[in-house]
Amino acid sequence: MKTPSFTAQVFAGMAIGVALGFAARDLPALAEALRLTGDSFVQLLKALVVPLVFTAIVASIAALRDLGNAARLAGQTLLWFAVTALIAVTIGLTLGTLLEPGVRSGVDPSAAALPATTGSWLDFLRGLIPGNFLGIEASTKLADGGATTKLGFNVLQLIVVAIAVGAAAVNVGEAGSAFLAANASLLAIFRRLLRWVVKLTPIGTAGLIGTAIVRYGWSSLAALGSFAGAVYLGLALVLFLVYPALLALNRLSVARFFATAWPAIQLGFVSRSSIATLPVTEEAAERAGVPRDYAAFAVPFAATTKMDGCAAVYPAVAALFVAQYYGIALHASDYVLVALVSVIGSAATAGLTGALVMLTLTLTTLGLPLEGAGLLLAVDPIIDMGRTAVNVAGQLLVPLIVAKRENLLVPDGTMSPLPRHETVPA
Repeated sequence: MKTPSFTAQVFAGMAIGVALGFAARDLPALAEALRLTGDSFVQLLKALVVPLVFTAIVASIAALRDLGNAARLAGQTLLWFAVTALIAVTIGLTLGTLLEPGVRSGVDPSAAALPATTGSWLDFLRGLIPGNFLGIEASTKLADGGATTKLGFNVLQLIVVAIAVGAAAVNVGEAGSAFLAANASLLAIFRRLLRWVVKLTPIGTAGLIGTAIVRYGWSSLAALGSFAGAVYLGLALVLFLVYPALLALNRLSVARFFATAWPAIQLGFVSRSSIATLPVTEEAAERAGVPRDYAAFAVPFAATTKMDGCAAVYPAVAALFVAQYYGIALHASDYVLVALVSVIGSAATAGLTGALVMLTLTLTTLGLPLEGAGLLLAVDPIIDMGRTAVNVAGQLLVPLIVAKRENLLVPDGTMSPLPRHETVPA
């Protein structure tokens, strides 16, 4: 019996999730089932992030050591990060200026409040220094029954550790061969586990999007509709105009890009997490033709520092919203500062979650009241869906463009490694 294509299954999962989400508004048991399904799927993906990122980067360092253009690949990746971020923030500033969402807002001034989390230019330097071998972090939160401790991980620190371990394994020569061989075996095992989890995407999508409809305050769009509309318009222009234009300029198929990237983009939309989507994004990049050894480095790095939605379009529109709401005039120099923060600020907030950190960093740089961030929290989960989708698309786009420009693209997208060497030395 012929089954529908994976894309058709994902679309079906979204449609079913929408229907179940509306039904679950009056059925608490169904709402809980949707939440459990979506959360379990995201948790499975997150469980694979640490071993996949670590083993993949160690293998990529071993593979890239024989390439004379490894440094050039890293430089080109960072350059395209900056180029796309600059385009995205320009769109955000233009829309914020023309549409004036802060002037047309009906949000209650009492909603203004200092955010619990803020961004700092020192966060990037702090985030580079691992607190432990795998960048595991613990946070304690006071609850009614006492204190609860939650474990998490900092992907940026994990990348730093993996690069250091990979470089050391290569540097010690023959003594590191057994380790690199074992690492390659573990990578193959975790990739197979990922394939099994990815097959659950249609089910996870139904749970996630159904939960989104039940949980988030769609009614809040009435007061912040102009702001949400400006952000989503900017995100749509980046995703469906800027990215296709860049693909076309580099002689890459727009249709193939979206066909390959769709599972990662839609998962980013419903999960609201680039990190949870990371394993799917990396596999999508390889299927698009990005060499595995380069994708293993570029995609995890992009997932922590490349955020055109959260770090470019959104903070630009939001900063103008806050300035307009409080009647604070911004000058040309302020616009330049917003662009500067967006181009390099995502690195300063790497490893931290949520666009709120990036927004507070922008507001602080401009001298705008941080309480303005509280005005936007009511619709943040709704906007976060679109932001994350654009983030994920950009995290896949840049490695694809760089691979094309460096003549490393695998034409048939068979997830082949870079040529001229083996992943693990003999």
